[in-house]
Amino acid sequence: MKLAIGGDHAGFPMKGPVVEYLRSQGHEVVDHGTHSEDPVDFPDIAQRVTSAILSGEAERGVLFCGTGVGASIAGNKVPGIRAMLAHDTHCAHQGVEHDDVNLLCVGAWIIGVELAKEVLDAFVNAEFLTHPDFRRRVEKLSEMELKYAHELTAQ
Repeated sequence: MKLAIGGDHAGFPMKGPVVEYLRSQGHEVVDHGTHSEDPVDFPDIAQRVTSAILSGEAERGVLFCGTGVGASIAGNKVPGIRAMLAHDTHCAHQGVEHDDVNLLCVGAWIIGVELAKEVLDAFVNAEFLTHPDFRRRVEKLSEMELKYAHELTAQ
């Protein structure tokens, strides 16, 4: 799978080992930074990763920050991105299977690298299910994005 990866300075220590692991599993990974522990704003990194997903450069993305919460908020601000915060394998695969999640957010202060690898495996190996209920719900999410984007531009 083609993956776009990024993280802020708090996520930086986890990002390197995870990128190495994903590549060892045969995934194509593009690292969108940051490349040090120097402070950086997570929304800037989130924009790079989400742009890669929306452009088709990547099939899915992963963002790391301290808790994963800020990364998830940033990702979900972008129309077409369905971001989730997940620190367990069940949520990681079910988010893709039921909600067509395309951006996984992980808190580097919350879980260790080994658990992060398991969570990532669950995320990248999951596929969106074709059940009509799941498709209908994801379509409604897209409709919500359009509705609120239209309302904002009309103001």
